[in-house]
Amino acid sequence: MKISNETLSVLKNFGAINQGIMFKKGKTLKTVSPHKNILAEVNITEEIPADFGLYDLNNFLSTVSLHKEDASFDFDSSNVIISGLKGRSKITYRFCDPSMIVLPPEKQLTMPDADISFDLSSEDFEWVMRTANVLSSPHIAIDSDGSKISILTLDLQNDSAHTNSLEMCDNTAGSKFRMIFKTENLSKILPGSYEVKISSKGISYFKNNTLPLQYWITTETGSKYQKD
Repeated sequence: MKISNETLSVLKNFGAINQGIMFKKGKTLKTVSPHKNILAEVNITEEIPADFGLYDLNNFLSTVSLHKEDASFDFDSSNVIISGLKGRSKITYRFCDPSMIVLPPEKQLTMPDADISFDLSSEDFEWVMRTANVLSSPHIAIDSDGSKISILTLDLQNDSAHTNSLEMCDNTAGSKFRMIFKTENLSKILPGSYEVKISSKGISYFKNNTLPLQYWITTETGSKYQKD
């Protein structure tokens, strides 16, 4: 079995959300953050042949990278065997017990009806995350005064902190809101363009426009939504 660079890139992203991961037989991978405020799911092109857990996904990916693009994978009941150097090298990497991993829910998460929807381009997403980093903004807010939707980078605990506002689109619903996220949570999203939906009930949904990849992220205390 081979693993594509695209899948390896998503796995690296998942490793930033949760150190461990449980692979399930089939083509769907899920992970959840230790605090269970970020859930991610992707459909991959590869067929996972069995259920198995990895305690340290980032270490596994570092091991895979030793073989660059030459790695192939075989599985037994307790290990994945990573072969490289034209088959001369075989690394036996052990599975872990599922009890050692924070596991995502088995059932599919049902997203409540969205109160806020907009498209987020890859350029705008990169700009927001770069400005949040440069300005040391611990929070990102989706904000509207009833006419426009904007994305703010700010520090809710410091009124004198630097801020940035990026206008996104018209607010056709006329509602007023400020939905707050931790910057560190949004930084776990793989760069790209997204369809964004946010519910006033405290959950958001980011669907990648290029990959079969999606995230659910909770909003933070202090978020407010007021209908027109």
